[in-house]
Amino acid sequence: MGTAARTEGRPAPAVVDGVLERITYANEENGWTVARVDTGRGGGELLTVVGALLGAQVGESLRMQGRWGSHPQYGRQFVVENYTTVLPATVQGIRRYLGSGLIKGIGPRLAERIVDHFGVDTLEVIEQQPGRLIEVPKLGPKRTRLIAAAWEEQKAIKEVMVFLQGVGVSTSLAVRIYKKYQDSAISVVRNQPYRLASDVWGIGFLTADRIAQAVGIPQDSPERVKAGLQYALSQASDQGHCFLPEERLIADAVKLLQVDVGLVIDALSELAAEEGVVRQLLPGEHLADDPGEGAEGAEGVSAEPLRAVYLVPFHRAESSLAGQLLRRLRAPEDRLASFRTVDWSAALGWLRGRTGADLAPEQEQAVRLALTEKVAVLTGGPGCGKSFTVRSIVELAAAKRAKVVLAAPTGRAAKRLAELTGGEAATVHRLLELKPGGEAGYDREHPLDADLVVVDEASMLDLLLANKLVKAVPPGAHLLLVGDVDQLPSVGAGEVLRDLLADGGPVPAVRLTRIFRQAQESGVVANAHRINQGRPPVTEGLPDFFLFPEEDSERAAGLTVDVVARRIPRRFGLDPRRDVQVLTPMNRGPAGAAALNTLLQGALTPARPDLPEKRFGGRTFRVGDKVTQIRNNYEKGTNGVFNGTGGVVIGLDPEEQRLTVRTDEDEEVGYDFDELDELAHAYAVTIHRSQGSEYPAVVIPITTSAWTMLQRNLLYTAVTRAKRLVVLVGSRRALGQAVRSVSAGRRHTAVDLRLAGRVVGEEG
Repeated sequence: MGTAARTEGRPAPAVVDGVLERITYANEENGWTVARVDTGRGGGELLTVVGALLGAQVGESLRMQGRWGSHPQYGRQFVVENYTTVLPATVQGIRRYLGSGLIKGIGPRLAERIVDHFGVDTLEVIEQQPGRLIEVPKLGPKRTRLIAAAWEEQKAIKEVMVFLQGVGVSTSLAVRIYKKYQDSAISVVRNQPYRLASDVWGIGFLTADRIAQAVGIPQDSPERVKAGLQYALSQASDQGHCFLPEERLIADAVKLLQVDVGLVIDALSELAAEEGVVRQLLPGEHLADDPGEGAEGAEGVSAEPLRAVYLVPFHRAESSLAGQLLRRLRAPEDRLASFRTVDWSAALGWLRGRTGADLAPEQEQAVRLALTEKVAVLTGGPGCGKSFTVRSIVELAAAKRAKVVLAAPTGRAAKRLAELTGGEAATVHRLLELKPGGEAGYDREHPLDADLVVVDEASMLDLLLANKLVKAVPPGAHLLLVGDVDQLPSVGAGEVLRDLLADGGPVPAVRLTRIFRQAQESGVVANAHRINQGRPPVTEGLPDFFLFPEEDSERAAGLTVDVVARRIPRRFGLDPRRDVQVLTPMNRGPAGAAALNTLLQGALTPARPDLPEKRFGGRTFRVGDKVTQIRNNYEKGTNGVFNGTGGVVIGLDPEEQRLTVRTDEDEEVGYDFDELDELAHAYAVTIHRSQGSEYPAVVIPITTSAWTMLQRNLLYTAVTRAKRLVVLVGSRRALGQAVRSVSAGRRHTAVDLRLAGRVVGEEG
C-alpha cells in the first residue's frame, strides 16, 4: 500500500523520438539541460525537453526515455531520464545532423554538398568508406582525412560519455578525459578514478570521488583517504596557504571524507612515507591558530612547535626560495660591483640631468640599495614615486652598460614597465620560457643573461613562480622586486613580498611613503591612501572619483551596466569595452562577475543575426567579447597562455569549431570549441583577477550581497587599478564595511621563518 501511495500520481514512463534543434541552457557541472526538440509533428512546433542530456549535440536524433510534466511558466515539457542517439535516416535529417557543427570540418554548406552527392547513404559512406568523400566537388584528400578522423574521435568520445553519464560528468570533462587517455579512458575511470583529479584539468577530488563511488570503490579505501588528504591540501593552496597545520588537515579530511579519524591519521603517515606529502616542525608561535579566526591573536598564540604538512612542490619551493635568497645575499661575486665605489653625488647629478627631477631622500636610498645589494625590495602606495625610482635605477645601470632585464607577472604590467623605462619587458612566464609541465627554459643551470633583474607588481608573485624566477637569476646579478605590499596577496599560494619584508628579515628594503604633489591632486590616489589608512573615501566634489548609491544589489547591477555602457562614454569619451573595467569583490551574487558579464555582454556585444556565436557551458561567445584565460596552458601560443591573460575574441568559425582571441600581448591564440571552458568573459572580473593590471577607468559594484568578502585590501587593490577614474556603485553601508575590515590573519607560509634561520629538522 505504501508503494502504491508513493507512485500514485507519478506520470507513466514514456518514449519520445526527435531531433535536437537547440540547447537553451546547459549546466556543465551536472549535465542538466533545457533543449528544444523537433518531434516531426508538423507545423514547425518544437517540444521543450529537460534533464541530463549529457553529450547530446544539436542535430542529433534522440530516443528519450522519461515522463511528461508541466512547468508553471513554460507549459508542457518532457523530463528526460535517459536517452540514446539514433543516426538520422532521412536526407533532411542527415543534412541537419552533419551541418550542426558536430563533426569538425563540416559546416552547413559542406554538409549540403556531401548529402546532395551521397543522399541517404551519406553516414554509411563516412563510417565505412570515408575515402569516397573525395568524390564530392571541391573536397580534397586533406579535408577528407580530417573529416574521417573527426568522425572516429566523435564516436570514441560518445562511448566515454555514455559510460560517464551515470555519474553526472559534464560533456567538456568527458572530452578531456578521452583526449588525455584515448583508448584507455574507460579503463582508467573504472580502475583508477582518483588519477583523474591530478591528471585532468577541471576534475577535482569531489568529481573523481563521485566516479569512484559509482564504480564501486569503498568509502574507507586507503587510496580514497590519501587522495582526500592531498585534495584538502590542494584546496588550502587555492586559498593561498603553502601548508596546513597537521591537526587542521586531519579535521578537514575527516569532515570531507566522513571516515574515522584513526583511518585519516594512518593514511597521512602512509602518505608521508610514500613522499606524497612532507611534514615539518615549525616554531609554534607562527600561525599556530587558524588565520581565518580573526586579525588579532593569529600569531603568538602558542609556544608549542607546530607540525606543518605540505604538498611536495610547495615544500620544495619554500626551502629552495629561502635558500637561494640567502646564498645570493651572502655571495661575494657582484655583477654591479662598480656601484660600490661610485661617487653618488656625481651619479645622482648626472641622473638629474637625464630626468629633469631630483630624487626624494627615500627614493635615493632605494636607488643605492638596488644597485649595491644583490636582493632588494621597493614598496609603496600609488603616487609615492615607485615608477620614477625604478626608471632612475634602470637609467643608472644602463649608463654602466649593465644588462637589465625587466619583467612583471602580467602582460599589462609588463607593457607598462616597458613604457616607463624605454626598455623591453616580458611577463615572468615568457621571460623564463615556461614549458608544458611548468619546467622553465631558464634555471640555475641555464641562467638569464642579466646583471640586473627588475620585477614589477611583485605582490602578485606566488611561491612557485617566485622560486622559478630566483633560480634563473645568474650568480652575482642583482634582483629588485617592486610592488605594493598593501594590495591583495598573490592569487597562487604564498605571500612572498610580505614574507621578504618581515621585521628583522635579511632582505634589504625601502618603503616609499611621501605622496608627491602631482599625485595629491588626484582623487583616485588620495582616496586609495585614505582607504589604506582605514578612512572612508571622499565621494563628492571630485572630478575623478564618484559614488552612485544604491542599496539593492540587483538594482546596483543594472546601474553598473548603465554607468559602463552609457554614462562614462557620454561624459568622459571613454570606450566602454577598451577603457572601462568592472571589478567586483566576488564572482557570485546579483552584482557578482558572472551576472554582470551576462548583462554587460548584452549591452556591449549583443547578438546579431549576421554573426556566428558559440554557446558553451551556459555562456555564449561572440566576436568582440572581452575574455580572460582561467588556467595555465603551456601548449597554447608561442610560450603558453597563462591564468589571467586577457584578450578579445576576433574570430569564430563554426565549421572549423574554432575561436580566436587576440591577447593583451598582441598574440593571436586559437581555441577549439571543446576548450572554451578555459575562457571566461571579462567585461567584469573579480578584484583578485585584476591584480597587476591598470585601466583608464574602473567601476566597482560594492553591495551587501558581497558582505563576507568586503575587506580593506580588496577595495584598496581595486581603486589602485585605475589610472584616471573610479566609480563606486552600490551601498554606503557595504563601503563602510570594506574600509573598516582588515584582512583576517595571515596565510600559512614559512618563507620568513626560513630566511630568519628558524626552521630546522625535517620529517618524512
